[in-house]
Amino acid sequence: MRAMLLNRAATIEENPLALVDLGKLKPGEGEVLLKVSVCGLCHTDLHTVEGEIIPPIFPVIPGHQVVGKVIAVGSGLNDQLVGARVGVPWLFRACGECAYCGRGEENLCSQAHFTGFHVDGGYAEQMIADAQYLLPIPDGIKDEDAAPLLCAGIIGFRSLHKADLQPGERLGLVGFGASAHLAIQVARYWDCDVYVFTRSESHRRLAEELGATWVGGAEDRAPKLLDRAIIFAPVGDLVPVMLEKIRPGGTLAINAIHMSPIPEMEYALIYGERTLRSVANATYQDGIEFLHMASEIPIQVSTKLYELGEANQALLDLKWSRIDGAGVLKI
Repeated sequence: MRAMLLNRAATIEENPLALVDLGKLKPGEGEVLLKVSVCGLCHTDLHTVEGEIIPPIFPVIPGHQVVGKVIAVGSGLNDQLVGARVGVPWLFRACGECAYCGRGEENLCSQAHFTGFHVDGGYAEQMIADAQYLLPIPDGIKDEDAAPLLCAGIIGFRSLHKADLQPGERLGLVGFGASAHLAIQVARYWDCDVYVFTRSESHRRLAEELGATWVGGAEDRAPKLLDRAIIFAPVGDLVPVMLEKIRPGGTLAINAIHMSPIPEMEYALIYGERTLRSVANATYQDGIEFLHMASEIPIQVSTKLYELGEANQALLDLKWSRIDGAGVLKI
């Protein structure tokens, strides 16, 4: 089995992922073996590769937006799973016993394991997955379109909810990469006016094509105050900038697993019952609900395909915003 292996964290310019041949994989109890079709690229992969977040073990195979077919099952599972087309998201498994899991907040479980971080992920021809956390892929969605939905889509969907967005409201999206280009389509489906803040001219064009009411830079004054906003860029300096653009009683959600420090700011920016909230991972139910909605809308996914051995270049393109929409490794 070939895989892109990370032996140590390093800047992506150093090409830290190595294409290697590994031995055969065998699923354990409650696990399945997948033949990977595609795996989406995510900023979390880049943070892992570059050491901004540190996996508990090395070497590790990154990748947590995995689409594949079940080719073998471990003990305790029905052979009828073999042949199923499924997705593996960021949440690999949770403990199922803590108070968070009991409340359906397994995204906050302290014992949760995450795909491509605690366990090997989908930058590989095959991978092991926990059968309980597999997501069924709707029939009408192609593999390469489904991959970005499994993290960029799901976490964007959760961010919309955590931003308290209601149908018909004004929403700001800060940064317009893989997640935002999917979230805008959900917001437009809910009849929201969407204001997009991004530096990239190609990202601005894509935002307009997807129905943005207004596009500009974070330094620009939007035509109207926003009801809600989501920051996708891992830049803490954007927090006070965006709070200035939100009405009293509005919400700013931060969709980032890693972020530069948030600067000291005047209390007036958050006064008026504005809410500032982080978004941490996503639940299994988020995945079920979002994939159903993605099929219903239907969401259009803009992808750029790379071969497995091109993973270093793909993440470099992601780092420097050279991908419009989402990058996908075709295995």
